[in-house]
Amino acid sequence: MKKLFEQIIKFGLVGFLCFFIDYGIMVALTELVGINSTVSSGISFCVSVIVNYILSVTVVFDADKEANKAKQFIVFLILSVIGLGINTLIMWAGTGILDQYMERSYMLVKIFATAVVMVYNFITRKIFIEKKN
Repeated sequence: MKKLFEQIIKFGLVGFLCFFIDYGIMVALTELVGINSTVSSGISFCVSVIVNYILSVTVVFDADKEANKAKQFIVFLILSVIGLGINTLIMWAGTGILDQYMERSYMLVKIFATAVVMVYNFITRKIFIEKKN
């Protein structure tokens, strides 16, 4: 139980860092470059996935050190693409609903999308990335 709690804390810290990377790039691309928020959210999500993979296999999970790294990254990438789909769907639906009521609704929707995807990520990475005893 202690190990699980430590993993959740580490995952939260890594997630927090990757959220700021994701959120910062999304806002910069949307506000400074003028890219559509759904597109910029996808781009920023992809950048944060790379950082997240590196930190997940080195700091958070007890990843199998002898596992095929290419295969491990492909599994991580597939899980992340599913997460990206969830993220994009929430961004699209959420901004579609809230844009009529508030400016820059994408900022609020992104926080909700990140929370949903974070839960999905922890569960799937624990199942597929962590070394089996």
